[in-house]
Amino acid sequence: MEKKENSKPGEGKKPGKELPLPDDWHLFDADGAVLGRLSTRVATILMGKHRPDWAPYRDPEQHVVVVNASRVHLTGKKLQNKFYHWHTGYPGGIKRVSAGTLMEKRPELVIEYAVKGMLPKNRLGSRMIRRLKVYPGPDHPHSAQRPVPKTAAK
Repeated sequence: MEKKENSKPGEGKKPGKELPLPDDWHLFDADGAVLGRLSTRVATILMGKHRPDWAPYRDPEQHVVVVNASRVHLTGKKLQNKFYHWHTGYPGGIKRVSAGTLMEKRPELVIEYAVKGMLPKNRLGSRMIRRLKVYPGPDHPHSAQRPVPKTAAK
């Protein structure tokens, strides 16, 4: 008798035993882009949801480079009314800074905080945020990886 093969796709395979995915590098220019629209596009790529073989447990190893972070656009009065908070660990150590002040001093942090809030809150999300590289100017040191230019909605 001839042995029949199962016609169901994926049957008999263990999860997480797929072939490793290639490292892909993507380049975004934040010049004039709205912060939220840019961040959602970057978070989607970091999670790998743009790929047809997406799975929630798999790390897609997608790298994203964002240049011109100092020229990102915040709508409305968010530069004055949006605040970022953190705690130093000491009693009474709550710190707060406005988005406008943060854009003057460290504009790359505004994009990093926005994207980090859209990623999973677990070890997988921690690995994903490490693959985000944000630079305030147009220059970046990742040209050897040949990142593919992408556009974000303006």
